[in-house]
Amino acid sequence: MSDKHYDALPKAHTTYANIVKSLLPMGNSGKISKDQLPQATYHVDDLHIDQENLNDYRKICGFANNGKVPITYFSVLSQALQMNMMVKEPFPFAMLGLVHVENSVTQYRPIGERETVALSVAFDNLRDHAQGQQFDFVTTVKSEDEVIWEGTSTYLSRSKKPSSSKDRKSASRSATVKPVVKEQGVHSIFEVPEDIGRRYAFVSGDFNLIHLHPLSARAFGFPKAIAHGMWSKAKCLAMMDELPDACTVDVSFKLPIFLPAEVELIADPVSQLKNAEDTCQFGLYSSKNDKPHLAGIITLKSGSK
Repeated sequence: MSDKHYDALPKAHTTYANIVKSLLPMGNSGKISKDQLPQATYHVDDLHIDQENLNDYRKICGFANNGKVPITYFSVLSQALQMNMMVKEPFPFAMLGLVHVENSVTQYRPIGERETVALSVAFDNLRDHAQGQQFDFVTTVKSEDEVIWEGTSTYLSRSKKPSSSKDRKSASRSATVKPVVKEQGVHSIFEVPEDIGRRYAFVSGDFNLIHLHPLSARAFGFPKAIAHGMWSKAKCLAMMDELPDACTVDVSFKLPIFLPAEVELIADPVSQLKNAEDTCQFGLYSSKNDKPHLAGIITLKSGSK
C-alpha cells in the first residue's frame, strides 16, 4: 500500500509534466489491469489554506467572504492530491477525459478559513457502469483526531466497447419535468460564459481538457467544452441561503453544460431543514427546456463524528 505524506498541497506545475508524460505511448508504463485500483492514500498533515486562492474561489462561485470555508472547497483542494495519485500510482485509466458524475460532501461543523487541518485522499469502490467503469476518490479532513469534513467524488472512465441492450436500457434517462418553485424557494436564470471552464481551471487546478476549449473537448467525444461539475454545484449552493452548520450535500451530475449556456436554478428553501428527516432539493436545468444538468439534495447532520 502506497501511503505518501506532503508538507503542503503539490503545485500544479510540478504535476502537469507527469500528466503529459502519462499520455505518451511508453509501453506498459506501469499500468495495472482495469479490475483493480491502486492501494494508495495521500496526505497533507498540516494544511494551511491559501487565502488568495480561497478568495478567488469565492468570487468565481459566488460564496460570501464570511471567514468560513465553503462546504465544497475541500473537494477542490483534494484534486491536487487526486492528480498526483493518478500519475504517480499504477492508475488503470486515462486521466484526461474522466467524467465527474457524482459528488457528496459532509460538513460536521463550520470550518474557519485560517484553521490548520489534515487532509487525506484515497481510492475506493471500483465498479462497472453501462458506459465503462466508475471509481471514487474519498477525502477526509480532520482537526486533530476529529473528522470535520468528508467527501466522495465519483468518476466515470468511458469505454468504447458497445453496450448491451440491457446496459443501454439501464443507461437511458427518464423524462424530467422542472419542479414548481416553492414559496420562499430559490429561482434564478443565469448565463454560464464560454470561458468559465478555463477561469475555474486556474482557480481549482483542474485542467481536464473537456473543460477548456471545444477542440480539446471534441477529442473526448464532446461537441463543445463543458462546465466543471464542481463549479456548477458550488454556484448553486452559493445562490441559496446559508447552509446549516452540519449537513450533507449530495449531487448527481446529469447532462453536461455545453459552453456557453443559459441555465435555471430551482431550489427548495434551506429554511425548511429543521429535523433529521427533512430534505432540501435543488436542481440546475437548461433554461430552454426540461433537460437537467444537476440534481442535488441537502440533509441535516447531528454533529461531528
